[in-house]
Amino acid sequence: MAGMEIERKFLVLDQSFKHEAYAHSSIKQGYICSERGRTVRVRRRDDKAYLTIKGPSLDGGLSRYEFEKEITTEEAEQLFCLCEPGVVEKTRWLVKSGAHTFEVDEFSGDNAGLIMAEVELGSADEAFVKPAFIGDEVTGDRRYYNSSLRAHPYKEWHHRPLSKGERARTNTHSC
Repeated sequence: MAGMEIERKFLVLDQSFKHEAYAHSSIKQGYICSERGRTVRVRRRDDKAYLTIKGPSLDGGLSRYEFEKEITTEEAEQLFCLCEPGVVEKTRWLVKSGAHTFEVDEFSGDNAGLIMAEVELGSADEAFVKPAFIGDEVTGDRRYYNSSLRAHPYKEWHHRPLSKGERARTNTHSC
């Protein structure tokens, strides 16, 4: 699969998404490269594996080019040895809301306590129905990118509100 990925990301307010989910899976991912807004990711999702290349975003994190190819789990395990330090582990819950499916990621390991949801859209201005568990939007905030969570895990954050200047610096173009 290759093409433009358009998605919006949100923090999750509570655990109610688990009661609304129609499926869930375990994900482990590492990054071979995560520099200058470009990433090469290896992901194992239950019994399947993928190699994904993402380009930089030119619109504040809303969209970017994505190429994804299914690989064998054996290939993925070999590629994990090439990854930068730090692994992202999470359980992904799928929740239907209107015509869209929200992917809710409940992080574990060094990112335990962080829960985010994302919805993929056909266009930047496409309307969607927000489930009740959706909180603040974090689209474009680099701290919440999985490639950033690998290097700067949630457990290391100071857990305080950002100043206006800090928010402006985190909403820069990136992967």
